[in-house]
Amino acid sequence: MGLEEIVKLGLEKGFFFPSAEIYANAPAGFWEYGHLGAILKQKYIQAWYRLMVRYDDMVLIDGSQILPRDVFVASGHLDTFADPVSRCLSCNAIHRIDRLLEELLSIRVPERTPTADIDRLVSERGVKCPLCGGELGKVSLFNMMFRVSVGAAGEEAYLRPETCQNIFVDFLRLYKISRRHLPIAVAQVGKSFRNEISPRQSLIRLREFTQAEVEVFYAPHRANDLSKAETVRNYALNLEIDGDVKPVPCWEAVEKGLVSSWLAAYYLALTQSFYIAIGLPRESLRFRKLGDDEKAFYAAEAWDLEVRTEEGWVELVACNNRTDYDLGGHARVSGVDLKVVEDGESFIPHVFELSMGVDRSILALLELGYRVEGGRAVLKLHPFLAPYTAAVFPLVSREELVAPAKKIYKSLKTWFDVFYDESGSIGRRYRRQDEIGTPYCITVDYQTLEDGTVTVRNRDTMQQTRVKVEELKQYLTQGTVLVNSELGETQL
Repeated sequence: MGLEEIVKLGLEKGFFFPSAEIYANAPAGFWEYGHLGAILKQKYIQAWYRLMVRYDDMVLIDGSQILPRDVFVASGHLDTFADPVSRCLSCNAIHRIDRLLEELLSIRVPERTPTADIDRLVSERGVKCPLCGGELGKVSLFNMMFRVSVGAAGEEAYLRPETCQNIFVDFLRLYKISRRHLPIAVAQVGKSFRNEISPRQSLIRLREFTQAEVEVFYAPHRANDLSKAETVRNYALNLEIDGDVKPVPCWEAVEKGLVSSWLAAYYLALTQSFYIAIGLPRESLRFRKLGDDEKAFYAAEAWDLEVRTEEGWVELVACNNRTDYDLGGHARVSGVDLKVVEDGESFIPHVFELSMGVDRSILALLELGYRVEGGRAVLKLHPFLAPYTAAVFPLVSREELVAPAKKIYKSLKTWFDVFYDESGSIGRRYRRQDEIGTPYCITVDYQTLEDGTVTVRNRDTMQQTRVKVEELKQYLTQGTVLVNSELGETQL
């Protein structure tokens, strides 16, 4: 299914919808999660915590969304976090010019292209305002930071444009209190804010969004000395090579220099295996290595984990070798020495980053999971992620069946997200649950009154199984286990 159908599903079923939509002047780029979407998002974060944070013994933090100006002086955001824009001289519409060139002419403008070069390209190709056909003004750079004023004195601060800066400025304390040696992976999930010029494609490009971020601090001279990398030695990474996606074992990727180190290979494998474990098809994923004209200025190596959708390849995770850029910058601006001493050597740790877009990941799960089979609309989410694990129905709305059905519903909702429904035909109730991804439908019928069993219908196979009421909890628990078979049947 394409993006348009998924947005329609999101609006009609309450997965997500525009923020403040009853107001005509509400700014674009802000979206709300409804009840189903909010549960799905929380379960995605739980899966990330279990299969990445807990699995890898990461240090988890929860940092402030507002940070002082000096943090972004050190990070380079105040100078470099900007996109090229052009204002129409006729209708005054503002356009992000690199996107406009890509959409109209299929020309990709590399990051950090001088504005004069973009002006020349616009002039040579005769690009006009797509809204009114007017002339476009000179290109300028628009900084996407949200500035805020703190306290009565109006101290300058900013909403964070990425969650990683908290981790960098907290590193020294975390290193001391964690009592660990490098490498140390620090994780955080939370909101980030970017004043996008032209937010679009619903949850793909937002002004307020959620990131699940991991920053791995390591000794650069020991990047290949990682004992746990042996667990992924033969694990195949889906790497884009010369335009084709090929499965490349980690050992081969490292030996051939496709990936810079065993540390990088291990965390790329951990990332890919996570998405496969939660239900994205392996064949729909690829790692694309960014060229020098694409990657961020701080990155010595950059990979994007992308998923193939109806809209094309969409980035889910930015994987960057940030070297010592961040800790070096914060040490310089703050005046605090951020070096560590290990094995008799003093050095500033390097950083390998995994920056996941939570919202766009959820959109990908919805798009790749939603399908119509034989006229039946069904959302095939991993049972762990489904907003409702089960729905409980009485076969018909009669008290002798309603009472035991409500009793089962109340007993299960302590352990699972469960929905109760007695409205309409049983077939119609099944279809409603199929469309929102509920993996199990439990029906109380007249046989229940005789032998204490219920019918459990499987969303994907539509097969029905008789299960004893007292065994329902165990049955649902087994059906929703997260198994990372890619990394050795890890059950979490």
